Amino acid sequence: MTQPRNLSADANLLSTQQDLFAAELTPLSAQGTGSATSPKRRLHIGNHILEFSLKRSTRRTIGFLINDDGLRVTAPRWVSVAEIDNVVRDKQRWIFAKLNERRDRKARQLPAAMQWSDGAAVPYLGGTLTLRIVAHQRSTISCNLELAELMVCLPVDASEQQRKECVQAWLQLEAKRIFGERLPLYADKLGVRYQSYALSSATRQWGSCTADGRIRLNWRLIHFSLPLIDYVVAHELSHLLEMNHGPRFWSTVQSIFPEFEVARKTLRQQAPATLPAF
Repeated sequence: MTQPRNLSADANLLSTQQDLFAAELTPLSAQGTGSATSPKRRLHIGNHILEFSLKRSTRRTIGFLINDDGLRVTAPRWVSVAEIDNVVRDKQRWIFAKLNERRDRKARQLPAAMQWSDGAAVPYLGGTLTLRIVAHQRSTISCNLELAELMVCLPVDASEQQRKECVQAWLQLEAKRIFGERLPLYADKLGVRYQSYALSSATRQWGSCTADGRIRLNWRLIHFSLPLIDYVVAHELSHLLEMNHGPRFWSTVQSIFPEFEVARKTLRQQAPATLPAF
């Protein structure tokens, strides 16, 4: 089975090195990097029990990665478990501080519950549409871009859940339409052919591409401006030529989307709290 290349909401690793120590932090939006097969260790440190995954590698330092899955320690194969535990204890203040910092930041960035009522703001293509709820026997939805309004007609007894589902269905149709327009444009620029594309609802990936040309794009990209959508489209199509994230891959992206670094940084910094919770 062909494994897809994934584009996560993008991880920018911050690292420091001291002898056998290297620390890495990934942003909340990044795809989890913990290995599913890495064994879990439980270490008693004072009144705390620290659980972390341990992965062996050919690296020369002991690395600490803190992400949404907690702490992962990557160590050279020649370092004993006892030595690893000692290094973890030596760095316990830093580890607990960063774990608490990530937990607090994640709590602050949880999207506020949206009230699906008249006057609510719906992010759309980098701007906002004002939601207008109109009582009507026939269920319809229409967008007036000049007024920046999204009119939802539903029976007077329609629930908030029905309103939300109606808006989500419209946004997904818009995503399908716009993605379908942008993909051929950038495929022609790159001189590649993709086999198919579909929407995804992934919580950590903006897109993916398989070697046989099957592309999936997260429908929630419809909340963002067109340049950010184009960046993800260009990124995934570039995997049809380079199934990696090496220098040649980024050169390929740049060849059809020169401003990719700005778009990449902007998408990485996009706070989850700016998006409505569906």
